[in-house]
Amino acid sequence: MIKAFILDLDNTIYPAPSIAHIVFKPIYQLLEEHQQEIGKNKLPEIKMQMNKKAWQKIAEEHGFNDELTKKGADILRETEVDIPMQAFSDYELVKPFEVDKFLVTMGFTKMQEGKIKMLNLDQDFKETSVNDPEKSEDTKKEVFESILKRHGYKPEEVLVIGDDPDSEIKAGKDLGTPTVLYDRQNEFKDEQASHRIQNFAELEAIVAQYNHQ
Repeated sequence: MIKAFILDLDNTIYPAPSIAHIVFKPIYQLLEEHQQEIGKNKLPEIKMQMNKKAWQKIAEEHGFNDELTKKGADILRETEVDIPMQAFSDYELVKPFEVDKFLVTMGFTKMQEGKIKMLNLDQDFKETSVNDPEKSEDTKKEVFESILKRHGYKPEEVLVIGDDPDSEIKAGKDLGTPTVLYDRQNEFKDEQASHRIQNFAELEAIVAQYNHQ
């Protein structure tokens, strides 16, 4: 029996690219100022990665020096999101499920809390949690594990839902929870999660499968 959902935020509840041109404008400018050391041909890829990966991971992957890494972090740490935002239309199909819902998102606190506020998500979730790498060394797995322990769920009673096979999906698999990869663009293979969907309309059948075992 599924008793709880743990959902990711970026690219699971709303499309991150929809606000990137505003939210990341100062970062794009910083990257362009440092394009000689980064490599001009890498800029488009890095800008795309900003929608999916933490700044710290991007900096490490592309070998940013300490100064550039710090400048980017300083900008993002103080970035507030106070612009209109729109969730994916099929997110509405998640709300009727009579289970406890938890939102866990990784990123800078001020930015992620702004997104939660602008999307009015507090009312949809039992708990919302921002896992800020600068404030906590906890991995997503450890955050998920804390939710299970505090609320007395068994791993098989919690469905982890997100868009990133290497983040929340891996964390769920490591804990032994069923996982649902939200793959709107059909980018990934089935075996990377217990289930793969392109629309939340598919979620009802998955939950029913576990509830009738």
